[in-house]
Amino acid sequence: MNRELILSLYRTMVLIREFELKAKEVFRSGRMPGFIHLYVGQEAVAAGVCGQLRDDDYVASTHRGHGHALAKGISPREAMAELLGATTGCSGGRGGTMHLYDPTVGFLGSNGVVPPGILIGAGAALSAKLRGSSQVAVAFFGDGGSNNGAFHEGLNMAAVWDLPVVFVCENNMYATEMPFDKATKNTNVASRAAAYGIPGIQVDGNNVLEVYEKAGEAIEGARNGKGPVLIECLTYRWFGHHEGDPGVAYRTKDEIAAWKKKDPIAKLREGALASQVAVIADFQQIDAEVKGVMDDAAAFALASPLEQ
Repeated sequence: MNRELILSLYRTMVLIREFELKAKEVFRSGRMPGFIHLYVGQEAVAAGVCGQLRDDDYVASTHRGHGHALAKGISPREAMAELLGATTGCSGGRGGTMHLYDPTVGFLGSNGVVPPGILIGAGAALSAKLRGSSQVAVAFFGDGGSNNGAFHEGLNMAAVWDLPVVFVCENNMYATEMPFDKATKNTNVASRAAAYGIPGIQVDGNNVLEVYEKAGEAIEGARNGKGPVLIECLTYRWFGHHEGDPGVAYRTKDEIAAWKKKDPIAKLREGALASQVAVIADFQQIDAEVKGVMDDAAAFALASPLEQ
């Protein structure tokens, strides 16, 4: 366990967690239009995968995309402002929560439709290959998206052309309110890669070090011409599908409590402390710094003019 890496991954996960909790707070104040899909509980996936990417690599995201955006480099100020529809947002206030976009950091957009990120990621990878660059694209999608035609089309095209793309399925067990095992017979998304002749691996999506390691291997392979990989990350969203959905009509309180005990942030911190790679003061300092960043982001966004 590398101390610098541990603290970097921890900071990214805490940044995502605190951003979402602050967004939840602002939303409940009535200042945020529309609705939001929170990423709390899944932070290890975004942090682990994006931690292996270069600045010029691409990410295509989902409707639950705040974590991906922050992990890829969109600033908390610009992300929060976009959620509020402010002109200082990363999309000028015109996109909102489901259309965060910033090509300067390789973030090709969160999306309200399920799951266009697969096709956008494949397209970005095709562009990189045709241009002869060494860029890699990552396409995030959920378990519900694996039953969409875009899944077949994107993986098939990427496999046939050996595109430098990594497909990351965040399997949080529910597509809105639909349990995954009621929507499909084969709930092992990684096993579907065999149909396209590409590698498929399943990882603990709440273990950021495992995600980081396996994503790194897949990204390095894609960058070196070995073609696409499908990674299935088993994880769980703590809250409902969107803010305002209690999330308990289709999930038991015991199930939610059991998954909260698998908190990816606590797991990394406790493992590092037990291994004496870091001390509690290291994590407390990061916690305090990130809370300050989030207070600043909310103040900045709330003070920004709204897009007309």
